[in-house]
Amino acid sequence: MIRIGRRKLRLAAYAAGLVILGGVAALGLTRLGGGEAPVPAAAGEREVLYWYDPMVPAQKFDKPGKSPFMDMQLVPRYADEGTGSAAGVRIDPALVQNLGVRFATARSGTLEGDLTASAVIDYNERDLAVVQARAAGFVQRVYGRAPGDVIAAGAPLVDLLIPDWGGAQLEYLAVRRTDDAALIQAARQRLLLLGMPEPLITAVERSGRPRTTVTITSPISGAIKTLGVRAGMSVPAGLTLAEINGLSTVWLNAAVPEALAGQLRVGRSVDVSLAAFPGERQAGRLTALLPEVAGDSRTLTARIELRNPGGRLRPGMYGQITFGGSSTPALLVPSEAVIRTGQRTLVMLATEGGRYQPAEVRVGREAGGQSEILAGLRDGERVVASGQFLFDSEASLSGIEARSLEQARAQTGAANSAPGPVSATAATPTYRASGRVQAIGGRSITLAHGPVPALEWPAMTMTFAVPDAVPLAGLSVGSRVDFTFDRVGGNPTIRSLTRREASR
Repeated sequence: MIRIGRRKLRLAAYAAGLVILGGVAALGLTRLGGGEAPVPAAAGEREVLYWYDPMVPAQKFDKPGKSPFMDMQLVPRYADEGTGSAAGVRIDPALVQNLGVRFATARSGTLEGDLTASAVIDYNERDLAVVQARAAGFVQRVYGRAPGDVIAAGAPLVDLLIPDWGGAQLEYLAVRRTDDAALIQAARQRLLLLGMPEPLITAVERSGRPRTTVTITSPISGAIKTLGVRAGMSVPAGLTLAEINGLSTVWLNAAVPEALAGQLRVGRSVDVSLAAFPGERQAGRLTALLPEVAGDSRTLTARIELRNPGGRLRPGMYGQITFGGSSTPALLVPSEAVIRTGQRTLVMLATEGGRYQPAEVRVGREAGGQSEILAGLRDGERVVASGQFLFDSEASLSGIEARSLEQARAQTGAANSAPGPVSATAATPTYRASGRVQAIGGRSITLAHGPVPALEWPAMTMTFAVPDAVPLAGLSVGSRVDFTFDRVGGNPTIRSLTRREASR
């Protein structure tokens, strides 16, 4: 019995050894065959082509894990992504949720006409006085002045000793004793040509003695910008002794984005609020638009001149200006949803089935975090408002072409933004816009209206025909109106006209 039991144990051990050797051999054959064998997808699961980091989508990995670039898990790329008839690239909804992607819907609304910009107070460079030495001399006294001091008109700046004036003054005094009016007048004119101020000549005439020391004073009140003299210096004729900038008026220089510069006109009213005086608002007018655009910030300088009673406004103070304007209807999306590549402007459309497609758009004005879409979208389309750059990168890697403006126009059959075609038929489309009455004559009306994207019209002033069925009563020059029109026979004709209440 004991022998039979030992024999069975040996047979079991031999069998276990054969199983282990078979497993090792199979593992060796697998490795000799070129690496780990791909694990086929289970029934009902999607086949994974590779894994990637959404922040570095060009780098591919053959297994899941943590990204070497970011502190996040790699994302699978499935074999069925990008297939089918639906346009756009498909993104896993779980990934969209993990990234916290936000969406927005293109909606018709009102774009506020107010335009705000930051501004800084600066000196009025037109109110600048330059004080120079009229003759060579020596500085005898400086009246404790320094750059930045605010002085009044007539305040003394420096005492100059000018030896060359002494001889000319003695000759003038000698001529005065001759009682020859012509000679006296000629000698006095010579003193003026030598650079002597009128008060100094008068003082010589009264005292009867030469005066070679002259006190240079400030011609205007203001702040000393530069002071280039010190006691004991010798100065040549024409040397700039000081520069004084007046403070009765100041400039407020505002940095306006280049894309909004077309809305500005010289003479436009401006509301000014300064950080130094919270709660106070000042009224001003745009006096100049500088011709140069800053290359680093792409902004245009708008200049507003402000009165400065009491010198409260000081150069360097920060403020904000608001250019008043009227509100206009427009198709709006959040400004953060717009992608500017430098060559074109895009948004990421969120379509059905979890797919996303870039779409080219034409952007108009911006205000309050909203951008006006002139073409490329229609009311109700959803766009990606955050993380759109990742979606755009994924679409580029997948070879997804952006929907062009022409394709968008063909899909809708009309403009995609408001104002646009309304009550349109295939033969005579009707368009909606808003404007201001410029002139009324007979059965015609001239309107300064906003852009009409359906016709690719910019904002302009033009004359419309008005049929008898459209009343013009109650309208006058300056009235703001909403209107619809068509182009039957190529002539713009008003079909409806409604007066608007003045914007607040």
